[in-house]
Amino acid sequence: MIKAVIFDFDGTLADTLPVCFLAFESVFKEFDNRAVTSEEIKAMFGPSETGIIRENLKNYNYDEAIELYYEIYKERHYNLVKDNEDINTLLKLLKTAGYKLGIVTGKAKRSLDISLDCLGLHNIFDVVITGDDVEFPKPHPEGIYKALEFLNVLPNEAIFLGDSDADIMAGKKANVHTIGVHWLPTYQTVNFTVHPDEIYSNINDFISSITKRVSEFQHD
Repeated sequence: MIKAVIFDFDGTLADTLPVCFLAFESVFKEFDNRAVTSEEIKAMFGPSETGIIRENLKNYNYDEAIELYYEIYKERHYNLVKDNEDINTLLKLLKTAGYKLGIVTGKAKRSLDISLDCLGLHNIFDVVITGDDVEFPKPHPEGIYKALEFLNVLPNEAIFLGDSDADIMAGKKANVHTIGVHWLPTYQTVNFTVHPDEIYSNINDFISSITKRVSEFQHD
């Protein structure tokens, strides 16, 4: 029986990739006078935003660059990231049905808190594991292991949803049921090279699937 549903964040729970790209583009332009594409930025993903800047910026003014990233991320979030009613419906359904909910993301806690505040998603999740909380980012399963331990559920009692190969690989290494999602306008992996157990391109199809599963549980 599935007891926990754990989500990646960017591209899975919120269409935050555009504001991430904009903030990174601004940092590299300001400090390295370098134009970077969204594909180049995606290739840097793994560490948190602070880690990405420290690993990829040629200019050594890392602290200033990191502050600029967060400044732009927060300033432009309200305009670029829209509240998604389908996501809200899904989370409410899962919560009401008694599932434990979690986030495992490569984002730093600071940027995730900005997003959760902007979208009104605080106090919904039972566990949140950010890039600041792990030594090894996805595709390493450390973050999922930490979430499972905190939630006190076994791998075969959890689902992990994500939009990237790294998400699916981490889920498979942790032996949880993996679901690849392409239901938001912007996502990381167009064609999964690591095959999820299921793929959904429409969130309402997943809501229907979960609703059926909840109904079956209630009749057991």
